[in-house]
Amino acid sequence: MDSSQNAATAGNGVGGNGMIISQGNNTAATAVDDPKQNLNQVINSIQKTLGLLHQLYLTVSSFNAASQLPLLQCLNSLVMELDNMVKLAEKCSIQVPMEVLNLIDDGKNPDEFTRDVINSCIAKNQITKGKTDAFKGLRRHLLEELEQTFPDEVESYREIRAASAAESKRLAQAQSILPNGDMKV
Repeated sequence: MDSSQNAATAGNGVGGNGMIISQGNNTAATAVDDPKQNLNQVINSIQKTLGLLHQLYLTVSSFNAASQLPLLQCLNSLVMELDNMVKLAEKCSIQVPMEVLNLIDDGKNPDEFTRDVINSCIAKNQITKGKTDAFKGLRRHLLEELEQTFPDEVESYREIRAASAAESKRLAQAQSILPNGDMKV
């Protein structure tokens, strides 16, 4: 099948490889509220658009008077698919950081952004862990000093603390809440 036949069949709703090309808003109207399904529909629309652009390129590169109608049909199919893509994209809420787009514009791999974010999180996590360990050490040191000075009060504090921890654990189990605050599924 040559490029003019490809373009002609694209205008009729069938791609050059036998793939049905969406005409109109039927895909957008049947979109479910499932974000993954919406994303898959947008991805499929992007792939169809890329296929139509390739067909358009082939038609234009071998343009003659006889290929004017297939060219117009291919352009109409492209416009309809772009319209469909916009409608599908409205149901998809994906936020892409500007840094990722800037990396792509600069010709770099967007995975660099992910790597940098992960490395930043690791560094912040290490800082937070250091602070937590320092507070645990301070608490331990204060309890040791208080125990030497006020042994009865520290013993009473530890009993109250143990009772409170047991009560929190019992309530968490009763409410199906994990000790870290997550809900059991």
